[in-house]
Amino acid sequence: MQVIDIHPPLAPKYRLEQPVVLALGFFDGVHRGHQAVIHQAKKAAVAAHLPLAVMTFDIHPAVIYQHVPAESIKYLSPRQRKVELMATLGVDLLYFVHFTPAFARLAPQAFVDDYLVGLHAHTVVAGFDYTYGPKTVANMQMLPEYARGRFEIITVPEHVADGEKISSSRIRAALDTGAIDTANALLGYAYRTTGEVVHGEARGRTLGFPTANIDTPMAQRLPGIGIYTVRMKVGGRWVGGMASVGRNVTFGAGRAVTLEINLFDFNADIYGEPVVVEWLHYLRGEVKFAGADALITQLKHDREASLAWLAGQH
Repeated sequence: MQVIDIHPPLAPKYRLEQPVVLALGFFDGVHRGHQAVIHQAKKAAVAAHLPLAVMTFDIHPAVIYQHVPAESIKYLSPRQRKVELMATLGVDLLYFVHFTPAFARLAPQAFVDDYLVGLHAHTVVAGFDYTYGPKTVANMQMLPEYARGRFEIITVPEHVADGEKISSSRIRAALDTGAIDTANALLGYAYRTTGEVVHGEARGRTLGFPTANIDTPMAQRLPGIGIYTVRMKVGGRWVGGMASVGRNVTFGAGRAVTLEINLFDFNADIYGEPVVVEWLHYLRGEVKFAGADALITQLKHDREASLAWLAGQH
């Protein structure tokens, strides 16, 4: 898969000689609803013997439209994760358009002329609620008027789970409350974050449950405070474990939120190592225990529950 950054305005060099089937969306999380759009686009591309291209953006449009500070956005799929997920879906070309103020000001007709026609779209595929400007005049119902017959249009209907639309906002809400099982069901895969192993307080080692403290990039969305069953990839190997997202309230108030992972049957020195965390199952909320002994007893239960859950996945 070829990944291409487009800095507006669109330069002629990005227009392929061969037409493409072009899927549109921000695709944060590349969840089951997004996957339906990509699958539909792939089907059209195969039928037409054309490459499948996806056009997305480098930042969330809310940064420009709603003046949300860029550093405050927590993504379900930051750029590299989005690249990985798109590659698994058979995408041939992934365009990251840099969402500048000038790009945001494009009139709907200019967007269609400059980008959809400009990228040589044979067919444009998007979800039913995709917009490319003010939703009253820049929606999928209006797209045929702007297209003027220059490309075909496929609108993918709403995808629902439990009677509710599958959406990135619904998945974010699930993650924030610790409902990782729900989030994974909506995503269609196990949620992942990345990070680096850093030095912590080393308290877990004294409790008999040594932990890897993970420094997670600011742009990634961690699940809410709680205890989880996870797998962690380090040194090319996946290892089962349990994770704590919390403030270690048993040992004092006002502490910062940290991510600590106790890996099962693992004792290598991994400080400074890059890791991937796969979030699998919610165990419980964070509890302030009376002391270390009560915490150790609970950690033993958490370990047993995690091992049982992991064993049930094979």
